[in-house]
Amino acid sequence: MPPQSPTSPAPGPAELMRTALGVLGAMAQDVEPLGSMFADAGHELAVVGGPVRDAFLGRTSQDLDLTTSARPEETEAILARWGTTWDMGREFGTIGARRGDVVVEVTTYRTESYDPSSRKPVVAYGDSLEGDLSRRDFRINAMAVRLPDLTFVDPFGGLSDLAAGVLRTPASPEQSFDDDPLRMMRACRFAAQLGVDVAPEVMAAMSALAPRLAIVSAERVQAELVKMLMAPAPRRGLELFVETGLADVVLPELPAMRLEIDEHHRHKDVYAHSLTVLDQAIDLETSAAGPVPGPDLVLRLAALLHDVGKPATRRNEPGGRVSFHHHELVGAKLARKRLKALAFDKATTADVTDLIALHLRFHGYGEGAWTDSAVRRYVTDAGPLLERLHRLTRADCTTRNRRKAERLAHAYDDLEKRIAELAEAESLASLRPALDGVAIMRILDLPPGPTVGEAYRFLMELRLDEGELNEADAEERLRAWWAARETPRP
Repeated sequence: MPPQSPTSPAPGPAELMRTALGVLGAMAQDVEPLGSMFADAGHELAVVGGPVRDAFLGRTSQDLDLTTSARPEETEAILARWGTTWDMGREFGTIGARRGDVVVEVTTYRTESYDPSSRKPVVAYGDSLEGDLSRRDFRINAMAVRLPDLTFVDPFGGLSDLAAGVLRTPASPEQSFDDDPLRMMRACRFAAQLGVDVAPEVMAAMSALAPRLAIVSAERVQAELVKMLMAPAPRRGLELFVETGLADVVLPELPAMRLEIDEHHRHKDVYAHSLTVLDQAIDLETSAAGPVPGPDLVLRLAALLHDVGKPATRRNEPGGRVSFHHHELVGAKLARKRLKALAFDKATTADVTDLIALHLRFHGYGEGAWTDSAVRRYVTDAGPLLERLHRLTRADCTTRNRRKAERLAHAYDDLEKRIAELAEAESLASLRPALDGVAIMRILDLPPGPTVGEAYRFLMELRLDEGELNEADAEERLRAWWAARETPRP
């Protein structure tokens, strides 16, 4: 839950229950027939986990997790009479089904044991709802609503924890996290998504068992990291991620930025600066109709990691000054390596690392007026990332010096104005030479090959330096370049 202001106390369990009644009533309309079908067949059925938790927060969901006393074959037969079914993971007891817009995943009651070298459970079917709830990750996710009568089941006090804004585990946290280390990442994610704190014993267990996270696949870790970053308040989760040592295992570049004072002599380390840049970048995301609809994963990753090259490039200069020369290029390489290790897709990795490499380019603008050529190159190098680069560059200003902040903001306002003016005059969005490869081959009587690419790059440099040329002028300059190229040098 979002943190409450002093004048707005956190809602208690009774108020949360009242909030849930309307949501659960709407939910019952979607799944009550299914509950009756299972009951008629002699089986129990209950909504469980996130949908129940979210109902108390006033949130509805069309994707419902349910648990049942029925075995998978029996579940599948009942669901087939309700809607369209598919195998979600029969080996884990889960069958999926859809009816209209409602999607359900129904899993047989389970008890589990774990191999210490793996987070994959050895599944054994259980015989009670309470036993099934005992194996859930956190108490706020160990609440259920029995169907079809909507009986609320909360054997571990999840509603009280939700009202208090705290995460606790049904079993001991040491056992829970040792069984499934990914639950520690989920704690960070829920801190970011729900604004909750972790209980002291939970945080202690996370710190002690952080190395266990190394057995979890990169894909599963990445999925939790993405959910954390896309949450309303990722900073809260990231701070827990670093403080408990989990980041040392899967994203060590983040805690490595602590205590690395940046070159502007701010009274905070690069780690704190990066979290502030992330907050400010989120504030600059747009609505769905804007150029950078939030939440935007690429922008958020770039904001978080834009200074990861500083620890490796830190140098003590004369006069007590600290420098981080070329940290943007080193940081782009480090980020690419880490994102690849975390199994991010190639497009996301390329976009994030390009933004990191470009994030300092603007600072040359504030030191002196750029030529039109420099503005064109800025736009061309950013390409489709330009709107994100605008936001990353603005977010990177975290100085407490108001005059300096205003000067940087005005300088970037001026750059964006220049870009807009050139874009209107020269179609910067589709910046290209007047002659394409086909025209080059015709004019110079060339076959396809690297020489055509060399000629195209020459024309592109002309376009960037001098603006738009008509085809006749471009052909004349191309022929002159070709003649000079072909003339033997003494």
